Amino acid sequence: MAFGIAREELEKWKEAVSRGEIAFLTHYWLDPRFPDSKTVTKVGCANLKSLSDWCTANGLNPKYIHNRAPFPHFDLIGPKQKEILQKENLRDQLTRFRLL
Repeated sequence: MAFGIAREELEKWKEAVSRGEIAFLTHYWLDPRFPDSKTVTKVGCANLKSLSDWCTANGLNPKYIHNRAPFPHFDLIGPKQKEILQKENLRDQLTRFRLL
């Protein structure tokens, strides 16, 4: 279950993904499979080659890309989520979701 994002924020992410950009969307998230994680960052890109290359460049296995048209994405959780958000200088998401 996702919560903590505005419709406008989601729409901007969808537009960027559709344009083939690497786009980041963090939101609160509860999943019993990951009891220690309260947030997830969806890294999306409609260009699967670009998304796969991005995963590889960041030490992530592209086989875990959720190939769900029209918004393929990779879910970042836990320490790797924080690491990538810091690397991408997405301070607003780090602060807003208290990941620092």
